[in-house]
Amino acid sequence: MRVGILTGGGDCPGLNAVIRAVTRKGLQEGFEIIGFKNGWQGLIENDFVNLDLNSVSGILPRGGTILGTSRTNPYKKEEDTRKVKENFNNIDNLIAIGGEDTLGVAFKLFEEGLNVIGVPKTIDNDLSCTDYTFGFDTAINIVSEAIDRLHTTAESHHRVMVVEVMGRHSGWIAVEGGIAGGADVILIPEIPFDIQMVYELINKRHQRGKKFSIVVVAEGAKFKKDFALQEENRDAFGHVHLGGIANLLAEEIEKGTGFETRVVVLGHLQRGGSPSAFDRILGTRLGIKAIELVKEKNFGQMAALQGNKIISVSLKDAVGTLKVVDEEFYKIAEVFFG
Repeated sequence: MRVGILTGGGDCPGLNAVIRAVTRKGLQEGFEIIGFKNGWQGLIENDFVNLDLNSVSGILPRGGTILGTSRTNPYKKEEDTRKVKENFNNIDNLIAIGGEDTLGVAFKLFEEGLNVIGVPKTIDNDLSCTDYTFGFDTAINIVSEAIDRLHTTAESHHRVMVVEVMGRHSGWIAVEGGIAGGADVILIPEIPFDIQMVYELINKRHQRGKKFSIVVVAEGAKFKKDFALQEENRDAFGHVHLGGIANLLAEEIEKGTGFETRVVVLGHLQRGGSPSAFDRILGTRLGIKAIELVKEKNFGQMAALQGNKIISVSLKDAVGTLKVVDEEFYKIAEVFFG
């Protein structure tokens, strides 16, 4: 049996752990493992490598993906869709590792009769039906460490520091990274914020003798009052490129409070570097589950973490809705505001 594997969307720590686990477990089951390069683009171009024990040796601690990735959407052009289905004839089934866009394509292919299995990957932790996605733990560790470092310079210079983190539609990185780092204000996409509230929280700190503040804002956070925050460019899946929230917020804070304010945009630092131990283990467990689903011929499923168990859920349910921060969880963060 020939099992294909690809990694799509943004890179993230733990991808190589999944590739390693799929390859090791697959070879033990007597399968041939085919790695498509650069996400769906590799399947469009039939660009692949054969994976063996030597291919995956030593990759567990490496960030990124040895297969490469892209944000290619094969459903954007009819010709690309045709090529994907044509090249699928060279394999018996496919394991797609990715977030909502990559797995959305995987689900469409399954609906059209192809044998596809998903593995959830996104540092945003916004895929439904799984408690955590690998890459998220590494990201929030990076965010909390950055906030730790910014505390000392903010305190020394009596500044407000605005830290922008990833999170287009969900604020999991902002909330969990902010709580872990001791942020004084956390702003997320799920709850549009009143800039006056931000002023009040910062002023409250200064009135009790704290001459600095750390504000964490997710890239997709929104003012209740409209501001232009987005560029016109869109990616292959139609997502508007977000940008500017931290800089605009910093300008408003400085004008509204009179306190010197600086901006740090963590950007791609959040998804670079070596994966945490948690993400290495989670990626490994998800990869092994994916091969088990192949062996069972249980297609149209996604490996998922629920509690401490790795289970399978339908791709349809996993990509149907995004998992966003609920009000109860956000209230935990609010205890420490101001």
